[in-house]
Amino acid sequence: MSVVDDLGRRVQRRLGAALRARVAGDDASERAAVIWGRPGERRFGPDDPVWRVHADASMFPGGVCALLLQSLHPSAMAGVAGHSGYRGDPWGRLQRTSHFLATTTFGTVEDSDVAVERVRGIHERVRGKDADGVPYAASDPALLEWVHLAEAWSFLGAYQRYSATPLTDVEADRYVEQSGVVARQLGAVEVPTTVAGLAAALEEQRAGLRATPAARDAARFLLLDPPLPWTQRAGYGLIASGGVALLPDWARRELRLPVPAPVAGAAGVLGLVGTRAVRWAMAGVAEERRVASV
Repeated sequence: MSVVDDLGRRVQRRLGAALRARVAGDDASERAAVIWGRPGERRFGPDDPVWRVHADASMFPGGVCALLLQSLHPSAMAGVAGHSGYRGDPWGRLQRTSHFLATTTFGTVEDSDVAVERVRGIHERVRGKDADGVPYAASDPALLEWVHLAEAWSFLGAYQRYSATPLTDVEADRYVEQSGVVARQLGAVEVPTTVAGLAAALEEQRAGLRATPAARDAARFLLLDPPLPWTQRAGYGLIASGGVALLPDWARRELRLPVPAPVAGAAGVLGLVGTRAVRWAMAGVAEERRVASV
């Protein structure tokens, strides 16, 4: 290995470790050892579409898209604003979410089920009223269905646009079906099992979606004032641009992010560049993603 190659590997590992710590926490290695290293039966395997999608760097712009899309449901946004601590502890919230997603996708069935029950318990305590004074509960099946729809639509869309190996139509349907398993465990009832069903369900939700002041405030926080030092904002901007490019036109209009088609195309290119950079960096710590034997 040449000096240049060795330096490149070191930079890759350092960037990958820093990115992983930001998303998964300072104890990311210990968490990975449990999720990937604990022996036991797993609900999904490396060849499953849900595994492929959730393990890919496209989850970064997909996550931005999902958060923006979810914010358009007044009750969902009220719950996030009132209970998640996304402003006071944004990275803590991200780390908890990423840990849950990793555990339920890559972890053992036992660990996945424990994580689901823990979240169900938290949901039982999350209640309040939205901007219109309408009562909400995080355990409400309809609210759980919306959160799942926004995530599945965003994650799949990001993978299909930014990954090197998009899913076939059959695999994409399989992803929708597999991603709905945990949603049902959490309490969602009307969960689509095909891409067509996912698109139809999203369209059915549109009448009840709008950007409240809290939603627009969250969008500004995510896109214009992220909790990052200035030295890291350029890289984040690539990812955020990719997330915005994934949003439906009507969602961008609601959030006052009117992006003309040529600009949206450019944002998609930026998202692709950012995703590739993340994928390269995360490859430096990929050795921890070795699944233990049953």
